[in-house]
Amino acid sequence: MTSFDDILEEVGKFGRCQKRIFALLCLVSVPWAGVYVGIVFQGFTPNHWCRDGAVEQWRQSCGRSPAEGRQMTAPLLNASGEPQYSSCEQYDVDWNATLTCDTTQVDLSGMPTKLCSSGWEYDYEGRRSFVTEFDLVCSDAWLMDMFQAMLNIGFLLGSIAIGYLADRFGRKLSFVISNVFNGLAGILVALTPNYVSMLIFRMLFGFGVKGGWMAGYVLITEIVGVESRRTVGILYQMFFSVGLVVLPLLAYYISDWRWLQVVITIPYFLYIFYYWFIPESPRWLLSQNKNSQAVTVTEAMAKENKRTLSKNIETLADDNAATSSTASLMDLVRTPNMRKHTFILSYNWFTSAVVYQGLIMRLGIMGGNVYISFLISALMEFPAAFLILFTIERVGRRLPFAAANAVAGAACFIAVFLQDGWLKTAVTCVGRLGITMTFEMVVFVNTELYPTFVRNLGVSVCSTLCDVGGIVAPFLLYRLAVIWLELPLIIFGFLAFLAGGLVLMLPETRGVPLPDTIDDVEHPEKTKYKATEQQLSSRLLHNTNSNISTNQEPASV
Repeated sequence: MTSFDDILEEVGKFGRCQKRIFALLCLVSVPWAGVYVGIVFQGFTPNHWCRDGAVEQWRQSCGRSPAEGRQMTAPLLNASGEPQYSSCEQYDVDWNATLTCDTTQVDLSGMPTKLCSSGWEYDYEGRRSFVTEFDLVCSDAWLMDMFQAMLNIGFLLGSIAIGYLADRFGRKLSFVISNVFNGLAGILVALTPNYVSMLIFRMLFGFGVKGGWMAGYVLITEIVGVESRRTVGILYQMFFSVGLVVLPLLAYYISDWRWLQVVITIPYFLYIFYYWFIPESPRWLLSQNKNSQAVTVTEAMAKENKRTLSKNIETLADDNAATSSTASLMDLVRTPNMRKHTFILSYNWFTSAVVYQGLIMRLGIMGGNVYISFLISALMEFPAAFLILFTIERVGRRLPFAAANAVAGAACFIAVFLQDGWLKTAVTCVGRLGITMTFEMVVFVNTELYPTFVRNLGVSVCSTLCDVGGIVAPFLLYRLAVIWLELPLIIFGFLAFLAGGLVLMLPETRGVPLPDTIDDVEHPEKTKYKATEQQLSSRLLHNTNSNISTNQEPASV
């Protein structure tokens, strides 16, 4: 019986076929950036003040500016420096009897005030968001947070549901179906007539997007050699950063949130055509006892790679078919080390989501040129992938993982004490670099710490905390920022520092074989012993083969 890993040696571990599929699937990560953090532009909240019908009519009939109307409507909060006006209160005055075109200035000191009763006026600054369309400000400001929270609820449900479908019906079919779902749900978000339907469609959009992205991730890692999986996985995630760079450029030229939603959605219709350009995973076909189809796909891959297969391919079969262990949730917490790993990894998934989304969404409430700030911050993510690739095989996993969390935490704490300017921007960008590294590292560290039979379940369970963090992040950022703009940074810094400290309690996995059983996790010294034994056996076999080759050379002459 020949395993797929055996035959992959002949097919080519990362040949022309795999590179083509990898390039196609990497494009899936690009629009996901717009889905994930598009709220920065789609949910932009401009300066606003209470609408007064009489003042609005006065402005239009007398040719007065919005600024003059705001002076008549909104109480002045701060007269020193640039004037600041209330966004949620208005003067309790009947302007119908007092305003004329000759009115220039009115003494409003000591005038009673009341909450806005007739809606708001907005200083649009050339942009229209769902916040201005549905008046999600003042007492209803928290409803804007739900836009992001519902997306993450969709992520949570979709990753579970589509993950199951991918195991049941295949990676390729699940990927294509999820993109049909994405396209339809994304367009419905753009066409939504009211706030409630927007939230429902937003959740449905998230349901398909993450599940489809994960199906693509699994597919590409299953058709490349073991040596390439980690690099492929990291680069696959890095294309999310490409989407982050593209997003502010799109938002700059597309000022209406509905049209921006349409542009973000269009690529998902194009991915439907991948059905004719990507194969089904041979590993999945073998796991379903569809050996003849697996052979057909493998032969097509070899042909594209210009490689010749041996007759051993006819005996191709699932190399895990003999595994009889059944994973359960209790396996993740029953024993001490498994319980420790599950807690620490779950917390790191949660922290990565909260801090990562929080730092990005914070750009939308900082003022200044949000397009430039977003672009600079996005560019800082690219070094993260290269730092990971450079350090994980030289230094290991644990120290870079912990250090990245510490850098993110330190950057958040330092930024609290800096005045707005280039230095504060630079420090927060370093924080983005650190948290991006942790987000990308937690994925493969998670897979290396669980035994084979429970590995997929362990990653699925721990990563659900990522979506929980995404649900919490907008409320944590926007509601605490109302109290004090820098307060979220203090929370982010604390979360990241704690995550880094907990990572130091994990074992180092560099050069250690993946555990096969819970006993390997609970007694890591046995795993290290097996690794040393395998290395010695490999060297002995290599030396023996070299000696045989040397002894046979004279005979061949």
